[in-house]
Amino acid sequence: MTVGSGLQYIGLFRVQGPLVFVKGVKDVGFGEIAEVVTLEGKTRLGRVLSISDELAIIEVFEGTVGLSAINTKVRFLGRPFEYRVSAEEVLGRVFDGLGRPLDGGPPPIAGKARNINGMPVNPVARAYPQDFIQTGISAIDAMNSLVRGQKLPIFSGSGLPHAHFAAQIVRQSSLLEAGKKFAIVFAAMGTKHEEVQFFRKDFEESGSLKKVVMFLNLADDPSIERLITPRIALTVAEYLAFEENMHVLVILTDMTNYCEALREVAASKGEIPSRKGYPGYLYSDLASIYERAGRITNIGGSITQIPILTMPDDDITHPIPDLTGYITEGQIVLDRGLFQKGIYPPINVLPSLSRLMSDGIGADRTREDHQNLSSQLYAFYAQAKRVERLASIIGEEDLTARDRLFLKFSNEFERKFINQGAYENRTIFETLDRGWELAMILPTRDFTRVQPEEIKKYGSKAAVDADPGYGDPENGKPEHENEAGKWKD
Repeated sequence: MTVGSGLQYIGLFRVQGPLVFVKGVKDVGFGEIAEVVTLEGKTRLGRVLSISDELAIIEVFEGTVGLSAINTKVRFLGRPFEYRVSAEEVLGRVFDGLGRPLDGGPPPIAGKARNINGMPVNPVARAYPQDFIQTGISAIDAMNSLVRGQKLPIFSGSGLPHAHFAAQIVRQSSLLEAGKKFAIVFAAMGTKHEEVQFFRKDFEESGSLKKVVMFLNLADDPSIERLITPRIALTVAEYLAFEENMHVLVILTDMTNYCEALREVAASKGEIPSRKGYPGYLYSDLASIYERAGRITNIGGSITQIPILTMPDDDITHPIPDLTGYITEGQIVLDRGLFQKGIYPPINVLPSLSRLMSDGIGADRTREDHQNLSSQLYAFYAQAKRVERLASIIGEEDLTARDRLFLKFSNEFERKFINQGAYENRTIFETLDRGWELAMILPTRDFTRVQPEEIKKYGSKAAVDADPGYGDPENGKPEHENEAGKWKD
């Protein structure tokens, strides 16, 4: 029978996992929203996942437990899943994974209802991502800078502090330009109750909640709901960015839980699995989320994405991080070895990468020495790690004095540069000055990535500030006797 503009059917052909199968369906489209009404009269939302001549497969966001195959009613509404958005009704608010209020406030009712699947952006209309976003975290700001419009995922592992790391990014992220409107959309999928309480309490106490929109899908919520959560979050982000001209940072955690839900649905449909049991369309599905970041020509706002995912068994070649790396512009890698050393955040800068970094830094955006100093610190740290491997074979006592300086640099770089307090917010200028201080542990003859004038302007002061006894050969430090630098053992 017809209800409004949609159709209603009584009885289910089959219930399988999070899916219900309805037979005899006519004039229903892919992605159309459906209401599944239980025997008790309670309504659960669902979405058409597949449609054939006479059979529709519906994913039920709130689960299929308790559904009767005989008496359950399915009502098709004739439209896709939509969400109403207005800046006044979402900023500073907390919602569940389906966009329903968790903070006691009313649901958003103003604004136009928007398709949560978004609208594809013409590549010609895209503006190139640029301009620096300051996170206050040295290992990101200096070594793997975040740029407006970029997609920069964080690859973590089970037990690593990515939740606290995400909260720190939310607290500290800002734009260097005054007067620019900035907001954060935070979407959590499959998150534990204690983590959710931590996020809410932390954002409220720090005062950052007023610029944040939170969507929370808990670990005991139906897993199928996780397929909708990031799409609702990105719908809100698109409105804030492209209609309110705000610069929006979207944090999605944990994308691994999202992919697990996608695999569950694919298995329930009986699809042929691909790598590790994930569906063959995992790449295109992830791309439909990640590619909703960016900037559009002649529009003042932007969407920047930081997806966070946990690598199963710390395997960076696992399908989820592997495919994510193909779609996004780099990655931040959290390292278990650094975490075991007590380093927070445990960012391993060597496999980490920001492909758009060079477009968002420099004299007009951060500081003129940023690019060269970052490259030099990376080269020094890579060499130090090679020396560490050598020392593990021949012993530290057989290393040259120069090699021992590289070991010192590695230790100091991890302890004073990568490591920082969870509530320590460093400006980019403080970070760069700290980098120069550590670089000057080594003699200037080893500086191959920075200009002599940069050493003179930033490095000389850093050397003096770092240690009043700098240049004393008896302390095993390099002596800079002229501009080129001279080594004395």
